[in-house]
Amino acid sequence: MRKHAEKKNGLHDLMEIMLESMMVAERGEFLAENPGNKGNGYRPGHSYGQGKKLEFRIPRDRYGNFHPQILAILRDQEEECDRLAGVLYTKGLTQEQVSDVFDQIYGQHYSKASISRMVECVRAQVNEWLERGLEKYYPVVFVDCVHIKIHRKRSVASEAFYVALAITEEGTREVIYIGNMPEESATGRGEIFDALKDRGLQRVGLMVADGIKGLDTVVGEKFPSTPLQRCVSHLKRNMFAKVRHGDKSALAADLRDIFRTGQRDYTVETAWSKWQDMCDRWGKDYLSIKRLRDNSDYKAYLTYLNYAPEIQGMIYTTNWIERLNRDFRRVTRMRTAMPNEESVLTLMGSVAMDHKAFDRALPNITVDKKLFPD
Repeated sequence: MRKHAEKKNGLHDLMEIMLESMMVAERGEFLAENPGNKGNGYRPGHSYGQGKKLEFRIPRDRYGNFHPQILAILRDQEEECDRLAGVLYTKGLTQEQVSDVFDQIYGQHYSKASISRMVECVRAQVNEWLERGLEKYYPVVFVDCVHIKIHRKRSVASEAFYVALAITEEGTREVIYIGNMPEESATGRGEIFDALKDRGLQRVGLMVADGIKGLDTVVGEKFPSTPLQRCVSHLKRNMFAKVRHGDKSALAADLRDIFRTGQRDYTVETAWSKWQDMCDRWGKDYLSIKRLRDNSDYKAYLTYLNYAPEIQGMIYTTNWIERLNRDFRRVTRMRTAMPNEESVLTLMGSVAMDHKAFDRALPNITVDKKLFPD
């Protein structure tokens, strides 16, 4: 033993000898408890420790019933490494960075090819989750997109990655779609709705989305009985862009007065009257606001007032997706641009799958019986 310890790779050799000795001793105890069974030589085996490959002989028994417990521990270590590689990748590190981390911890054993294999396991899990079957009915579905730069045909450009977040009948939230279409459009959202229907979705109680032109038509075609609530946050940002910086504070106050939530006696008709008054006042100085006064498309921003006051603050914006989009950007911003579409979907899917806040039921969300019938 001392000779092995004094050699250059002595500790490595000692570890192999110790593992073999432990397995032989374990087999001796196993055979003592199973009279009639006998030892039957050895078979080769290997594992990894301290960044190096460990090679040893695994003792066998006549009937093939002996399985050394130490091997199970070593296999658990390998599986833990796979999980660690996946976690590091989905937290924003590139495959090369994950490989560097493993180099420092485990030595040269984990090549870039090994890391790629580990990450591929994550991709497979995410793809299975993204293609899972859906419920037939979701009370509310929010749709929005995040723009992320990716490589395509030797160039880099920002592309739209769509996200659909649903409220379930149990009152929890669930990401039901993540997909890519290079350009943001109403047609793109129509393809999202088709994909959701292919996976089992039949009916939506309320659709909440941004103000992109033509969306009301697409929703009407794909889900004929589903009302559309356009995102009030998107509208406010668009309105602020129409006025000077010094006027934004006053305009914000007027918009808050129009888009109230939680008031039982506040109706769509009252809000629409306030909208027209606001357009009249601001339209004296800003022609672009004056033109909005009688545009019926803007009534879609007031759909939320048809539902219980307790839930209006939850359904009049796509803010929940906006917060999720910040998490998506956090794991992709470590890269100047993502290498391809698949890598973005893997990262976004992993973030959505691990979003623990979505496991909690939303307070009072099921109080509205239009969306949550008994």
